[in-house]
Amino acid sequence: MLREQRGKKRYVKTIAVASGKGGVGKTNMVANLAVAMRKLGKDVLVMDADLGLSSIDVLLQLAPSHTIQHVLSGEMRLRDIIVDGPHGIKILPAGSGVQELTALNEFQRLRILEEFEAFESDVEVLLIDTSPGISENVAFFCIAAQEIIIITSPEPTALTDAYALIKVLSTRYQEKEFFILVNSAKHAEEGLEIFRRLSLAAGKFLNISLDYLGHIPCDADVQRAVKAQKAFVDVFPQSPAAQQIMQIASRMLTPRETVKGNLQFFIGNLL
Repeated sequence: MLREQRGKKRYVKTIAVASGKGGVGKTNMVANLAVAMRKLGKDVLVMDADLGLSSIDVLLQLAPSHTIQHVLSGEMRLRDIIVDGPHGIKILPAGSGVQELTALNEFQRLRILEEFEAFESDVEVLLIDTSPGISENVAFFCIAAQEIIIITSPEPTALTDAYALIKVLSTRYQEKEFFILVNSAKHAEEGLEIFRRLSLAAGKFLNISLDYLGHIPCDADVQRAVKAQKAFVDVFPQSPAAQQIMQIASRMLTPRETVKGNLQFFIGNLL
């Protein structure tokens, strides 16, 4: 989707957010990044790309009547299933308990392509919440996006699985740049240590670039917000976690000298 508004072309920033394993808070980070970017004045669309097991609508206490399943079946258009989230962010909901959507076939990918090409809105940022792990769906959305954020945590298994995901994306799909966000770190030093360990392994075995986005601290307000089905950056804006996510959102919105492309690139790569 490359549109013209007031005679000027607007480019849409596309960011895929992935994790090597579940349970590291990836979807929570996506939801809060979306709200933070909206607070910074951007029009944001979140695509729940965990297509068979929707989660972001549950996290934000939404009840969509239709999902991506209705688009892929040809019953509805993309614009018809999008729902409003907090602060006016837009949510493209996934299906729930639909096993056949966990691995898109060629027809389904083409269907998504057609819908994004026909989709018109004022979206400035597309955040893609991928499923956990290293499935074809994860790779599909990561290689199509401009930028990739890998969420990990201090747990040894989370670090190992984050490295495995980076290895697959770099060796099989030639991705070379990744942002790293460490969630649930006890303090800044622990976040840096996790990044250092991941960076050392990547530097030794892979020819890639890792960029440290920062850490989200262990914060009781995060859990309170999750239980309330709210974004912590919204209900606890002065919390340490909220302050960190605002800084990370601002950094991700800063224009870079070199990027993989705009949303046209994303659409083209969906093929």
